[in-house]
Formats: sequence, structure tokens, C-alpha cells
Amino acid sequence: MIVHKCDLCGQVKECLQKEIDRKEYDICRECWSELQAKLQGKGRAKESREIVLLPPPKEPNEAEEKPRPGEPPIIRGSFDRPN
Repeated sequence: MIVHKCDLCGQVKECLQKEIDRKEYDICRECWSELQAKLQGKGRAKESREIVLLPPPKEPNEAEEKPRPGEPPIIRGSFDRPN
């Protein structure tokens, strides 16, 4: 435990470093117990996340992209426009 200024009450006390929403806070025991009691039973349950495997991207058929004899060639492409 380290003596810091509590981020909740603003008093200099022995504070615990707690991570909330990927941010670290210095919270004293009194504020932490009040916060813990206030949040009791709230929030989301941690659900197990499943890995979803997507099928590989389909490559276009070369036969469909070739133009018929006598027709102009099909030009496909993209470019990034500058902002």
C-alpha cells in the first residue's frame, strides 16, 4: 500500500491501486468498500467468448472476368483518394 491522494474523496491516505475501465486509480479502503457495496449485483456477467472462424475469401473466377473476343477489356481497381 502506498500513501497517495484518493481519487474519489481527495484525502491523503493509504490507497490501493485499482484498474477500472483500463485506467488506474488510487482509492482508499473506505471509498473502495462504499463503491464495492454500491456496485454489488450490477454490471454484466463475464461471458465466455467463442472464436468464430470465417470461411476463406473466395477468389474470383478467371473465366468470368475475361471479356469476350471483340469487346473492350474490363478494368477493375481502386485508389485511395487523399483527404
